[in-house]
Formats: sequence, structure tokens, C-alpha cells
Amino acid sequence: MSDKILKKGKVAMGQKIAFGIGMFANQMFPAILGIFMVVLVQDLGFPGWMWSLIYFFPRIFDSITDPIMGFISDNTKSKWGRRRQYVLIGGIIMGIAYIFMWQLFKENSLQFNFWYFFLWSIVFYLGLTFFSVPYVAMGYEMSDDFHERTSIMAIAQWIGQWAWVIAPWFWVIMYDPEWFPSAEVAVRELSIWVAIPCAICAIVPAIFIKSESTLDKNYEPLNTANIGNSLVKIYDSFIEAFKIKVFRKLCGATFLIYNAFNTVAALTFFVIVYKLFNGDAGKSGIWVSLFGCLGALGTTFLVIPIITKMSKIWGKKKAFLVAQGISIIGYVMLWFLFVPGKPWMYIIALPFFSFGIGSLFTIMMSMTADIIDIDELNTGKRREGIFGAIYWWMVKVGFAIAGALSGVIIGIVGFNPDLPTIDQQSAVDGLHTFFCFFPIVGTLIAMYIMKDYDIDEKKASEIRLELEKRKQNHN
Repeated sequence: MSDKILKKGKVAMGQKIAFGIGMFANQMFPAILGIFMVVLVQDLGFPGWMWSLIYFFPRIFDSITDPIMGFISDNTKSKWGRRRQYVLIGGIIMGIAYIFMWQLFKENSLQFNFWYFFLWSIVFYLGLTFFSVPYVAMGYEMSDDFHERTSIMAIAQWIGQWAWVIAPWFWVIMYDPEWFPSAEVAVRELSIWVAIPCAICAIVPAIFIKSESTLDKNYEPLNTANIGNSLVKIYDSFIEAFKIKVFRKLCGATFLIYNAFNTVAALTFFVIVYKLFNGDAGKSGIWVSLFGCLGALGTTFLVIPIITKMSKIWGKKKAFLVAQGISIIGYVMLWFLFVPGKPWMYIIALPFFSFGIGSLFTIMMSMTADIIDIDELNTGKRREGIFGAIYWWMVKVGFAIAGALSGVIIGIVGFNPDLPTIDQQSAVDGLHTFFCFFPIVGTLIAMYIMKDYDIDEKKASEIRLELEKRKQNHN
């Protein structure tokens, strides 16, 4: 029986790569968005509260629509299957909205630019919901094998990490006068060059990943008359999902690590430029870009291969705990290695630092696929869309809070990008302190939450065998 399940769980490399190409788009859009967002403060004069609102509200909107999209995706009857058509539509909407949201002009009023960007960002996040929820669910349902699931997510994350290798070099391009007269002009043009290839990558899974027709499936009806019941069922699905203790742990740990990381990641530009180069963005050269680029390269060639191997040898939980412990060492090292005039020193910390966020989704998405089996055992339903929506709801709410918190931190320390470092040394030191120690707190709490996570290979195999027996009995 177990051999049969193992063979059934194998996925062709071409299918894994097709899924991974979609992950590149899923990572590149937010990677570039985080870089372009600096222009709103640095070049267009958005105050901290506008920065916070732009981060917070569109993502909260996004997090509300995700569960609805998960329910729709799980219950779609179509000859193309449950997911592909939404991935296609979402990819197109994201590409179009991304171009329009960055057509900002300094000569327009601050209020106009704020509302223009705010409204287009909501359209963008609606497209992201259409794309990401069914796309992630595709990955969860590609295999039922414990280790093959990690392999699928590892390959996807490996491809997706190239977004974080490429994205930091936009710092150099944006602020190099030989490329563009200003960063404001740069984002208007670069948004086109980002959006089109990313939209193409986003629709690759819709075209190439195989799916069976669901026309004859006994799903919940998707119609206007049923929308009230559907919302009730979505709520019930949330309750059922959160009754699973290990899923609560997964969501809580991800929220803490991702939220803490992104809160300070938004401050990277300011910390490097003002701590290491006295506020001179021109003199910072490639060092802002190198921070993100080398960190992503470390994740691509070091963290993901190591974490995949560790997971097979030690199990997913232990691999997670070890990786997060290594990341804490990296954050502590960054406290000592941000030395003014010696930017090269931070490179020493990056391989350690990268283990935190670099290992997170490879392990956690593989764990989520295992937990979906538990839900099927409990309810008799396969609800990859709902579980994917709930998990990424935690991620996106965390990202929204992180964006708001980064604005709050800027306000708390009293940082002003228009002032030279010498006039605000305490504020710059405050940013550096938050940058290094805020993620450590989130990571330690997440490790505590996950210390008694108990889904190992043996338990996952028992669940799969039980599900297989149930299917055979129904047949």
C-alpha cells in the first residue's frame, strides 16, 4: 500500500518547474513593490502615516477577499479544473494594475498621488487574490507524498528566490542619473518592464499544470442565491481549520516570523544609507542592492538545499527550529557588523541571517499540505483553497501590520530622511536597533509555538493510509 502511495505522489520535474515559475511572479511583484515604495517617501514626500495606510488597507482588503476566493476555487466546476482559469485572470489583472499604480507625477498634489496609488493598489491586490489563492492550492494538491511535497515547495521557492536576487539591483538603476533623471521617473518606466514578464510568469501554471475536469464533482453551488450560505460556509471552514491545533501553530509562527522580518525589511534602505553612508544615497552605491541580492543568493544556493536535506534527515519541525536558530545568530551579527565606512562587513552575517525567512515557506507550505490531509480525514473534503487562503491570510495580515509598524517605528525614533545623519544620530541608531532585535523577538516566540508540533513522517503516512482505505471502501 505504501509503495502505491509513494508512486502516486511523484510529480514530473516539468510540472514542478511550471509551478515554480508562477512562484517567481508571486515573489517578484512584492519584492519590487517594497523597493518602489521607498520612492513614495524619499521622492514624492509621503509622510509616515500615508506610508502606513498604503501598506495596511489594501492588504487588509486582500486578506478579506482571500478566503472568499479560496471557497470559490475549491468549489468551481469546470472542464479546466478548479484553479487554472483564476490563475490566468489574476495574472493579467496584476500586470495591468501594477503598471497603472506607478504612473505617479511629482507635479500632482500629494493628496492626488496618495488616492491614485491607494485605489490602483486595491485593484492590484484583487488581482493578486485571484492569482495567488488558487495558485498556492495547486501546489498543495500536486502530491500526497510527505517528502515530495517538500521537494515541490523547495523547487518553487528556489525559482521564486531569484526575484529577491534581481529586485535589489533596482536600487542602483532607480538612483543612477545615467539611467533615469529621478527615481520618480524610474518607477513609472520600470513598472512596465516588471509587470509584463511577471504577468507572463504568473499565467504559466494556468497553461502547463495538469488538472482534471471537475464538472461531475459534488461541490457547493456557486451562484448569487447561495452567496449568503457560502459566506457562512467560509466562516465554518475557518472554524474547522483553526480547530486543528498544528495548523494554528503553523499560522501563528509564520505570522510572527514574516511580520517581524518585513517590519524591518522596509527600513533596509534607510539603515544602510544613513548608518553606513551618513545619509548619502549616491555614495551608498551598490551596498543597498547587495544586502538583498546576497541574502537571496544565500537562500537560493545555501538555505533551500540545506533545509530540504535537513527536513528529510531530521523531519520538518527540527529543520524549522534549527534554521530559525541560525537566523537569530545572523541578526545578532548584524548589530555588530553595521560599521560606518565598512559596509562590506555586513556580508559576513548574511548567510546566517538568510536562514530565517529563506527556509520559512519551503517548510511551512510543505507542512500545510500535510495538515490538509488531517482536514480531509476529519471532514471528508479536500479544501486546499480554503487552507491556502487562511495561511496566506495570516501572511498578508502580517505584511499589512508590518508596513504599518515600519511607519510607526520611523515615527517613534523620530527619523527624517530630509535631515543629515549628524543631526539625527539617535534616530538612526534607533532604526538600527529595531532592524536587528525586533525580528529576534518574533522568531523566538515562533520557535516556542512550534516546539511541540507533532506531524512527522510516520504520522503523515498513517493519515495517508487511512485516507486511501476510505477511498477504496467508497469504491
